[in-house]
Amino acid sequence: MPEANQKTIIRKSLREKLETLTDAQRHAKSHAACAHLLASPEFQAASVIMIYLSTPGEVDTASVALKAWQDGKTVLAPKVSWEQRHMLPIEINSLTSGLTTSGPGIREPVSGNPIPLNLIDLVIVPGVGFTRAGQRIGRGMGFYDRFLAEGEFMGLSCGLAFEEQVVENLPVLDHDIPLSMLVTDRGIWRSSPDLIGA
Repeated sequence: MPEANQKTIIRKSLREKLETLTDAQRHAKSHAACAHLLASPEFQAASVIMIYLSTPGEVDTASVALKAWQDGKTVLAPKVSWEQRHMLPIEINSLTSGLTTSGPGIREPVSGNPIPLNLIDLVIVPGVGFTRAGQRIGRGMGFYDRFLAEGEFMGLSCGLAFEEQVVENLPVLDHDIPLSMLVTDRGIWRSSPDLIGA
């Protein structure tokens, strides 16, 4: 079976599994996953962090942004250029104002100047499925793979997920970029041996 077809089947299966979680379970698991991330040496060492602005089915990143601001960190969120099919890292100072919804329900900054990629220490990456070895399957549009493949980006990439999104193996294509680490409600897995806590 072609890998693209495999990915479609895996996405469908994982989405069905996520739909079985209640709102209360999702909230508790989001809290646990974010607590692991916030306690990590990678988060604590980062000065500039890019988060995703979560949709209802994803781990909620609000507490990550709030703690980062509290610690004096710079928080970025991706603004999507649908025509050019890439993301721009834009600084945000609020989770309620200066944001809009575009494309398939994606929240993003309304405007702002892009921050140079070489200044970003940590990118929090959403996805549909993950392996503990750092492989990821997204929504199929490739935005994060293209972003993480940029030569100027020298920081760490961290998948943030519910444990239900973790699988043993994923089909890997040439353009798929492995993540530095994965954080779920059950803990942290580092796929790069030179990470702070590895």
